[in-house]
Amino acid sequence: MSDTRNAIDRFFAISARGSTVSREVRGGLATFFTMAYIVVLNPLILANGKDVTGEFIGDGTVANVPLVAAGTAFVAGVLSILMGVVGRVPFAMAAGLGLNAFVTFSIASVMTWEEAMGLVFLEGVLITILVLTGLRTAVFHAIPAQLKTAISVGIGLFIALIGFVDAGFVRKGGGTPLELGIGGNLTSWPIFVFIVGLLATAAMVARKVKGAILIGIAGTTILAVIVELLAKVGRASADNPGGFQLNVPTVPDQILGFHNPLVLFTEFDPFGGFVRVDVLLAGLFVFTLLITDFFDTMGTIVGVGRQADLVQEDGTLPRTKQILLIDSLGAAAGGAGSVSSNTTYIESAAGVGEGARTGLASVVTGLLFLLAIFFAPLVEVVPYEAAAPALVLVGFMMMTAVKDIDWTDFEIAVPAFLTVVLMPFTYSISNGIGAGFITYVLIKVVRGKAREIHPLLWGVAFLFALYFAIGPIRAALGI
Repeated sequence: MSDTRNAIDRFFAISARGSTVSREVRGGLATFFTMAYIVVLNPLILANGKDVTGEFIGDGTVANVPLVAAGTAFVAGVLSILMGVVGRVPFAMAAGLGLNAFVTFSIASVMTWEEAMGLVFLEGVLITILVLTGLRTAVFHAIPAQLKTAISVGIGLFIALIGFVDAGFVRKGGGTPLELGIGGNLTSWPIFVFIVGLLATAAMVARKVKGAILIGIAGTTILAVIVELLAKVGRASADNPGGFQLNVPTVPDQILGFHNPLVLFTEFDPFGGFVRVDVLLAGLFVFTLLITDFFDTMGTIVGVGRQADLVQEDGTLPRTKQILLIDSLGAAAGGAGSVSSNTTYIESAAGVGEGARTGLASVVTGLLFLLAIFFAPLVEVVPYEAAAPALVLVGFMMMTAVKDIDWTDFEIAVPAFLTVVLMPFTYSISNGIGAGFITYVLIKVVRGKAREIHPLLWGVAFLFALYFAIGPIRAALGI
């Protein structure tokens, strides 16, 4: 047993990174519980969407939410395990939010589900080629170190906002873009659950309690179940704004259930979309998916990697190529499995906040995703309000890197500022990175320092300019 334990320690470099097996397991659990919502949310977005022929995923006439949930858990589990074993970092993967909505409402609305997922698969193949040729890794290394720090800080703000919004603590207002609670007041039981969870977890983190984040998630979930049993809050809706935001935390009637996710792997057509719609439109769809996947991941691994103390002085991570390769394969696997592009999750920071430093945590998270195929009812017990406090506190931890940016140097300060604020303000990692890159290049040029710009950054800035101009381009071409 000790030999096996030592082999695991050496393979994942657990002791070398100042961690322990128990910390890695706790970290894997924490990451899973902050990500488990995707097993519920992804099928709600994908499975309920009709394609251009009026069919649902799987050539069905009715939505098959359980099947898409099983597929979501299966692909996330396999990829998270691969990330842990190959990348050896505590980064878990699952279907990307935002991209799944784009696939559902923009792509599948003009072609079949098979053709839409085929474009996702094709984008994954293209981005994998970029990794194998070294281009994606080269771009990663070309980014100035302080701009990478800004990406980390921006993601910290972003995931804190995600936590506040997911819990309903912050939501769209009547007369303002955002407001506190419901109508400016904290008047619902779910918000109370979130506040108690946030304060309790913050107190445990401040006292350096081992397992604070995981204990916080578990304890807040128990509180949520008790509140639901006593108050009968129900799910949030237009008529019930004070309800729980996604999962209603009740004791499930059914614990086990199985739907074979492998049947979805016959449901994709890589090139049919180019026949179904205009070739240029299909190409723009692929480009949008690619640019978002390319830089969302880059931002995430920098941000979470820095939190895990894996980022070196030059801003690079060990095994960067392997990390990017598995992430790129995630897009192809998500398309092939009809669950949309899979990507590295910023919620991995919850596990890092719990002490995870190696790929063993990702293996634990992946195994839990695979178990979720059979225990989907249990996954639905954890509400947003119980997982969100972990995101807010991890966002705080990532924000602390802001001190490493030289705010007196406008050449880096302005791009860094735009990178940081546009991520939460536009709800997009890619938008923040794009604005930072374009501004960095522009300021260098106007100050006569164009020679200091890495050649790859010129190309990246141009691609982002094209990315931001996709809307006007489509409008001008009438597509």
